Amino acid sequence: MTEFRTADPGLPSESAAKAADEHRPQSSSTKSGAEKAAAPQISLRALRKAFGTVTAVDSVDLDVYDGEFFAMLGPSGSGKTTVLRMIAGFETPTSGSVYLGGTDATALPSYRRDVNTVFQDYALFPHMTVAKNIEYGLLVDKVPKSERTRRVGEALDMVRLDGYADRKPTQLSGGQRQRVALARALVKRPKVLLLDEPLGALDLKLREQMQLELKAIQREVGITFVFVTHDQDEALTLCDRLAVFNNGRIEQLGAAHEVYENPATAFVAGFVGSSNFIGSSTAKGVFGLEGSFAVRPEKVAISARGAAIPVGALRVDGVVRDVVYAGSITRVVVDAASGLALSSTVLNATGGSDPAIRRGEDVTLHWPEAALRRISD
Repeated sequence: MTEFRTADPGLPSESAAKAADEHRPQSSSTKSGAEKAAAPQISLRALRKAFGTVTAVDSVDLDVYDGEFFAMLGPSGSGKTTVLRMIAGFETPTSGSVYLGGTDATALPSYRRDVNTVFQDYALFPHMTVAKNIEYGLLVDKVPKSERTRRVGEALDMVRLDGYADRKPTQLSGGQRQRVALARALVKRPKVLLLDEPLGALDLKLREQMQLELKAIQREVGITFVFVTHDQDEALTLCDRLAVFNNGRIEQLGAAHEVYENPATAFVAGFVGSSNFIGSSTAKGVFGLEGSFAVRPEKVAISARGAAIPVGALRVDGVVRDVVYAGSITRVVVDAASGLALSSTVLNATGGSDPAIRRGEDVTLHWPEAALRRISD
């Protein structure tokens, strides 16, 4: 059996006033030129939302910058959609503040906020044509007809629906309806676009296509996009930075690659991608290391028992429990020492899963020590 490499794939007293000032974003008049350029488009300060006895969002502090594609990622019930709704003005915070463009917008109604929202169900008017759907917000704002016509045409071109202006939503595919909803939100030229799982109703192939189109549109219009999703692949594909939510709090915030490559907690390591977890007792007993660790399956190589492995690599012997062929990759689950179960992701670069990896095979798993990430429990 040869060695298989894995795929690297948030009049008051003097003290109260001081505390409030610490939470409030700086005004532009007090900032340097460099700071002005990086001023947050959205700032959340000690944001909290409770529904009765249930705290859905708990003391979230977050800055999202102008022109950024930002993702809020987390499982159902983690608080991400509630945060989005408070930014949009659809929910009122129990406490804390929402700043938009440096201005306190906490008490502003949704229609006075310079943000638009795209929902998962698109919320298109079925009796209106595509053009009328896109035009509706401009009509409410009493934009002159000639200006409305021009801007609707530009929006249709941007989402590549030129020629579909007279169709009804029922005459469109799911992807086309999603683009209409996007055009309707963008035609008013908001400073912030909020997207609440807008691709969730699409099939996998169309969702992947729309991810690329959405990213291209965001680069073209250059405004801030805030995208809510529970799909970690979607978040990693689309965003510049992301916040991982769990139980109403932000577990980790950072660039997509940084969060994936350096998860701070066991929850992040397990939710953003897949991870092998090595508890403190196993790490000490098997590898002589102090602490708890995670290592990504694609970092773990698998070799025949007794085969030479790279100098300095961490290693553990085991027996193959399962081999799962998944097209471009094969997942191999190995029962190793001290009850440790580890997964290795093997890239099928040669056209298929190698038959040499079989259930019951004695193997050695190994990876560079640098691939280990220390995590908090």
